[in-house]
Amino acid sequence: MSFDREREMFTATCGDCGNECQVPFKPKDDRPVYCRECFQNHKPAPRSGGRFGGRSGGYGGDRGSRFGRRDDRPREMFDAKCGDCGNDCQIPFKPKDDRPVYCRECFQNHKQN
Repeated sequence: MSFDREREMFTATCGDCGNECQVPFKPKDDRPVYCRECFQNHKPAPRSGGRFGGRSGGYGGDRGSRFGRRDDRPREMFDAKCGDCGNDCQIPFKPKDDRPVYCRECFQNHKQN
């Protein structure tokens, strides 16, 4: 793509103030167009968390459900014994007998490896 040539601009009428303005796309009759000043009033609210859908801290934070928004119900916790240090702990899933689980501290050590 060449950036040497100037972008084609189209004349439109602002849907709010009625002033004529230039836009970098061909306006459609069924959609309003706004001038630079009025466009600020129509921008969607910014999502938190940057470009990954509002996740805080990438993949390590409170991700919620992969199928949509997390509800406000308290998470069911299960009693378990840490596979490293042997301490009793609680985890947010039902442990399987054939797989070790780790307390919060030991899990951090396994996550880094």
